[in-house]
Amino acid sequence: MKTNIQFVQMPTSEAMEGYVHEKLDKFYKKYDWIIKTDVFFKKENDPKGKGKICDLELSLPGPKIYATSNEKNFELAFKESLSDIEKQLKKRKQDMKPYM
Repeated sequence: MKTNIQFVQMPTSEAMEGYVHEKLDKFYKKYDWIIKTDVFFKKENDPKGKGKICDLELSLPGPKIYATSNEKNFELAFKESLSDIEKQLKKRKQDMKPYM
């Protein structure tokens, strides 16, 4: 499994990269058919106090799965996106049929 992490128009964060790799390693063990994951972190000016955006895109057999979230901090945004992705993966796993 390959993981690409990009910080769009902002400085990179070693701690955030470590956090993402830690969470995704557990995720890859559960869903071993994931090919690649792209994670994008963006900062946006938002008067409501949010503005930390995390976009997740998973490549796997069939169409790609995509989720995005806008929260107060990047950890919360990543967790929210990951939970959305997990819901989509559970649905996809039910639709997959094993070949005999």
